[in-house]
Amino acid sequence: MIKIANRVASLSESATLAMDAKAKQMKADGIDVVNFGAGEPDFDTPEFIKDAAKRALDAGKTKYCPASGLPELKTAIVEKFAKDNGLTYKPSQISVNIGGKHSLFNIILTIVERGGQVLIPAPYWVSYYEMARAAEGVPVIIPATADTDFKITPDQLKAAITPRTVALILNSPSNPTGSLYTPDELAALADVLIQKDILCISDELYEKLIYDGSIHASIASLRPGMVERTIVVNGLSKAYSMTGWRLGYCAGPQPIMTAINVLQSHSTSNATTFAQWAAVEALRNGDADVEKMRQAFDERRKHIVERLRALPGVKCNLPKGAFYAFPDMSDYHGRSFGGKTIKHSMDLADYLLEEGKVSVVPGAAFGADAHQRFSYATSMDNINKGIDRVASALAKLA
Repeated sequence: MIKIANRVASLSESATLAMDAKAKQMKADGIDVVNFGAGEPDFDTPEFIKDAAKRALDAGKTKYCPASGLPELKTAIVEKFAKDNGLTYKPSQISVNIGGKHSLFNIILTIVERGGQVLIPAPYWVSYYEMARAAEGVPVIIPATADTDFKITPDQLKAAITPRTVALILNSPSNPTGSLYTPDELAALADVLIQKDILCISDELYEKLIYDGSIHASIASLRPGMVERTIVVNGLSKAYSMTGWRLGYCAGPQPIMTAINVLQSHSTSNATTFAQWAAVEALRNGDADVEKMRQAFDERRKHIVERLRALPGVKCNLPKGAFYAFPDMSDYHGRSFGGKTIKHSMDLADYLLEEGKVSVVPGAAFGADAHQRFSYATSMDNINKGIDRVASALAKLA
């Protein structure tokens, strides 16, 4: 008899990947679908990064390297943390992983034991919850609302901490909301974490995609003693349009990082060697290309929020970072079309895909059922075509 271990059997499929796959299958079947579900830039990887990978291939850099990452890449990451975040690490405190998702998985498996509580502000990126469960930990949700721009307060954090609390997962800029904590807001949360001696997993993958003159700060840099309590996660996927390259990295206290690298040595070994040589080039010379993409996202951000706000009954905060809008579309819950009633965000997302040929990700996947996530990592033409279709589909609901 085949039996799947409960730690895996109880997990839910990633809703973001599932919706993206469904939309892509419809496209493959010849159906014109506007995809707002993808969490990846629509730009190609910059040529100079691809050229660096080609040079590495031509030079025969296709063998194993240390499980924790190429020394040259770890040095480039150390330099990046010092330049961008004011954080000082040694190369031994760096782990290069197969995407930011892998970094997070390694961290959670390393620090969370059975019954350990992981604090997760909601709305949250879909995989945090399931990763905590996979480690046999207990995800504890701290709800935030549009009124606070989806950011938790120090009082909420303090109230959620128990003797079983292991860590807080903090994501700024946020997927799915685009919210961005200010340095003062982060410092106030850091005070609580230091007082209670709780670790922080700081997911900063979207740090270079921020708008309106806002400032990104790493919580690890804002209070003495915080760097010893923080594992910072970052990667190449979002800023450098390298999603398929699968390169992420993390940095933190030496005992944790040593353990993460031991774990990785028994799971994946190293991330792809020649891709790591491309990452060195990206980190050291990619700022101009990142800025071009950021400016394009900024223009799209303003436009899609304006279009969403013009839809009857739809409310939408203006995101400060990342490339997602997260409108409240719950005004359409309880309405019907063709004998089917829209009960929740999943129903509405399915309806928009089937009736409007528009793919979005339901807010329920992020712990916020009133909302839908729209990625504006797509062309302005697609944004206009897609929102036009959404407007037409919504108008049919009564």
